[in-house]
Amino acid sequence: MYILPIKTPILKAGDNLASILLDHADIADGDILVISSKAVATVEGAAIKLDSVDASAEAKDLAVGNSKSAEYYQVVLDETARMNGTVIQSVYGIILTELKPNGMHEGSIFVPNAGLDQSNIVDGFVIGWPKDPVQSASRFCQTNKRIPSVAVIISDSGLCPRRKGVVSFALTVCGMDPFISLIGEQDLFGNAMSVTEEAVADQLATAANFLMGNTNQSTPAVIIRDHGLTLSHYCGWVEGIERERDLYHGVI
Repeated sequence: MYILPIKTPILKAGDNLASILLDHADIADGDILVISSKAVATVEGAAIKLDSVDASAEAKDLAVGNSKSAEYYQVVLDETARMNGTVIQSVYGIILTELKPNGMHEGSIFVPNAGLDQSNIVDGFVIGWPKDPVQSASRFCQTNKRIPSVAVIISDSGLCPRRKGVVSFALTVCGMDPFISLIGEQDLFGNAMSVTEEAVADQLATAANFLMGNTNQSTPAVIIRDHGLTLSHYCGWVEGIERERDLYHGVI
């Protein structure tokens, strides 16, 4: 399998991301494109200017003793509400949020600060996820006449419980199944697998993030080639599991 970075100029609101990626890479039929959610949000004009935000009392309380402004925390609260979420807790100024965006039918997403970030955006702004990342992925697949058949993963960085450092995960997928079930398959000793599913979209997102990076790499997308996966008609959020089935339920 090949993992090929696509380096681009600095993206800005109004840019045609599909055209930019096509101009800077040889994208082929059957490729999987992993695209940073922040890159998509940037070109779609989703950045929020902090001095246009009125901070509530709750946001001001969150800002006490922390390096982020009350306006930043207000955007976190607003995005959490927009995605039908709740604030779980705050640790060292980082807000753990649980989100269930419209169109996500099962499970929820644990993510710091409702997916918002102040890196890779001009000073005074904050950037989060695209307003509708399913539509964003679908639009790329359907409107690109120069690419007969590709799959798209829109990814973001996050944290795993009790693990240090960030990994990436897939927010939405279009053109491939995000999971491969191994239930019923046999292991090396002939034992049948009973519960295992491979989170393929998340695994590819993390592999891609190794090249995309989180600082000044200017690599908003990565091509996954010769992956051996079958493309499909799936297009949507990467579903999760409900609380009562979650191994971490009652812990976080």
